[in-house]
Amino acid sequence: MFTFKEQTHVEDLGNGVTRRILAHGGGMMAVEVTFEKDAVGPLHHHPHEQLTYVLSGRFAFTIDGETYEVSAGDTLYKKPNVVHGCVCLEPGVLLDTFTPQRQDFLS
Repeated sequence: MFTFKEQTHVEDLGNGVTRRILAHGGGMMAVEVTFEKDAVGPLHHHPHEQLTYVLSGRFAFTIDGETYEVSAGDTLYKKPNVVHGCVCLEPGVLLDTFTPQRQDFLS
């Protein structure tokens, strides 16, 4: 399967955050999330495993009560159901990979 960026849709999540669903199938999904400075990814949890790769920008990420500053090249792992969220310190883009797929994103 090939997914070409120009054929994907950008979803405006509000408050300076957009989401673009990239390739997905089987038990995996890749999602690009873009943040403006000071945009917040509120604390939340879900039953999916999640890897986040920081493509650009700088973020304060909280995972399971621990907060660290991360930037381009850093990777974060979130276990299923662990509480996590972020604040964007400099405009940036994240690449999130989920398993299983986020059916709620596809609806």
